[in-house]
Amino acid sequence: MSTQNKSITFSRRSFMKTSSLAGGGLLIGFNLFNACKPNAKPPVNLAELDYNEFNAFIQIADNGAVTIFSPNPEIGQGVKTSMPMIIAEELDVAWKDVYVKQGVLDTNNYTRQVAGGSQSIRFGWDPLRETGATARQMLVNAAAARWGVDPSECSTNEGVISNAAGDKLGYGEVVNEAAALEIPEDVTLKDVKDYKIIGTDAANVDIDKIITGEPLFGLDYKAEGMVIASVMRPPAFGQKLETFDDAEAKAVDGVIDVLKFGDKIAVLAKDTWSAMKGKKALKAEWKSDSKLESTEDHDKLLLGLLDGNKFETLREDGNVKKAFSQADKVLERTYESPFLPHNCLEPMNFYANVTEEKIHLVGPIQTPEGTAKNIAKLLERDFEEVHLEMTRMGGGFGRRLYGDFAVEAAEISNLAKKPVKVVFSREDDMADGIYRPAIKYRIKAAVKDGEVTGYHLKEAAINSNMYGLIPNFFPAGAIENYQVDVAKYQSNITTGAWRAPYTNFLAFAEQSFFDELAEMMEVDKIKLRLDLLQKVKGTTDERIQYSPERMEKVIKTAVEKSGWGTKPEGVYQGFVNYYCHNSHVAEVADVVLENGNPVVKKITCVVDCGIVINPLGALNQIEGGVIDGVGHSMYGDFGFENGVPTATNFDRYRLIRMKEAPVVETHLIQNKLSPTGLGEPTLPPAGAAIANAFKAATGKRIYNQPFIKYPELLKGPEKEIIG
Repeated sequence: MSTQNKSITFSRRSFMKTSSLAGGGLLIGFNLFNACKPNAKPPVNLAELDYNEFNAFIQIADNGAVTIFSPNPEIGQGVKTSMPMIIAEELDVAWKDVYVKQGVLDTNNYTRQVAGGSQSIRFGWDPLRETGATARQMLVNAAAARWGVDPSECSTNEGVISNAAGDKLGYGEVVNEAAALEIPEDVTLKDVKDYKIIGTDAANVDIDKIITGEPLFGLDYKAEGMVIASVMRPPAFGQKLETFDDAEAKAVDGVIDVLKFGDKIAVLAKDTWSAMKGKKALKAEWKSDSKLESTEDHDKLLLGLLDGNKFETLREDGNVKKAFSQADKVLERTYESPFLPHNCLEPMNFYANVTEEKIHLVGPIQTPEGTAKNIAKLLERDFEEVHLEMTRMGGGFGRRLYGDFAVEAAEISNLAKKPVKVVFSREDDMADGIYRPAIKYRIKAAVKDGEVTGYHLKEAAINSNMYGLIPNFFPAGAIENYQVDVAKYQSNITTGAWRAPYTNFLAFAEQSFFDELAEMMEVDKIKLRLDLLQKVKGTTDERIQYSPERMEKVIKTAVEKSGWGTKPEGVYQGFVNYYCHNSHVAEVADVVLENGNPVVKKITCVVDCGIVINPLGALNQIEGGVIDGVGHSMYGDFGFENGVPTATNFDRYRLIRMKEAPVVETHLIQNKLSPTGLGEPTLPPAGAAIANAFKAATGKRIYNQPFIKYPELLKGPEKEIIG
């Protein structure tokens, strides 16, 4: 069996800037460090060793233990583990001897210090390998020069260099000579078959701190003289502050000061409880210059956009109007989704200490560089004066792409002349958030002589439309007459990226539509998809983002591994395939009826994301994405009434329960292709997989999320809101 046809099965409940030094190359800041002895054994606590700087990514201790810095923000997607694994692999050191530290914002030595779009590994793959391989080659060259042999006669193994005569040197023993050598422009990277670290399970490098509660997250951060700020913001979107009375707030024990900034009021206190109590004691009056928005209004506005003719065309192939005029059959359906909050387990928070010398920032942020620049601009300071440290994040899902909470902290610190940490309550987090926009899709397909001849997708969204790349995803290229049109309504409700932006709902709409299209055409659902993919093979259209061959492989593997069509009576299945964030996914949902309700028991998930750096971490991402997709499709409901959110805590906002999470069986396609995204691609297909399975179980088709809005579908005993 070829490598392309293999899969791994699981089932359970840079961004680096290159610089030309010496002769040109990739290594940065090559400094001296002490000798690492071949037989040295590091102590258990690698963090307590004294390390010597090697380059922007690597430090090495006297006994051979290595510290590798992870430059990108860690939001639970595992890059703090997987990125150093890539460097360690090419550096050729033992993973057990590696200690990992979170890098700070450093625009001189790193680029793309961003956590978003499932792109960290994809962009970092080649630069990180070259970083490790270049360091290894320079050390080998130095050892070869000492021995008087050709570097090709030398080899490395876990931090030790050997030659054909059996001589050995630790990396540290030749660093002085290596530092004086010309940096090689071209280095040889390892073949996949020689990997020792990449492709093996590695525990989360922060796991001990996470489970023992050691300081790690932004909420854990403390500094001398720090005060807590709780901020009162407009209670409804579209309102502005008119007047306020802070007398009672200042009388609260522990409250230090009350400050107005813009249309917000900050209560500063010695501790979080006092700050939040002081905020509740504030009295404020608000005004609005226009009608405050409600979900009922949004529904009408979005439907009006779909019925109108004011669209921007993102892709247009052939002539869809002609295809529909000549069609034997036409299918048209509309799909709807609500706003969604992010609901990170760790509410928004950030520390700032603005002084005349510098702006010191610490906290959980997905976009450290952009946030630092925004703060420097706001305070009219040079960007070089900003020092930003990243903490681990208790969830991000796109919310921490927007550094509004960090900007607030800096602005308040600048006014108060004190180190300040802004802390959101759960109610702050949900009521003053940046939400997934409400979206409606209308999809129309034409069928002529048993073939899909036309496809027209219209999107109506609040504030922002789909990315320009998404119209080039499947089924683009597979249907001769294909058009994607978008329209938007500009709202004062803040919206932005939510895990797997836009595809998180588009996958449900399109893949539900394809199932229904197959039913109308009276053809096999899998065959319809495979036949369409055949038409894309060999395409010269460079706009097409997905690989029909890789998509075909995940489809066929999912059919095989899920037992598609062979389940016993009473088990109903739903199929979906999807491409997003550069990865190909197929999922099959197994559903049974309990008390008349369809219940999701299992999801079989097949993923082609290229080379898998850390299978254990990959498994976590895949399972988390699937369960998140199932939960929000089923229960995620959020809206507005006169500019005010309809839910501000989990008593009103329903999340999936642990007992409701299905078993996720994962199959990873093995190949030698460069790794692609994994934090997001398994979420979008999940909603369509269970919706298609629900149709098989109940005979009823779902068009809107969340599914709990369908009482005729979920017709059993009413499920509790608070478990």
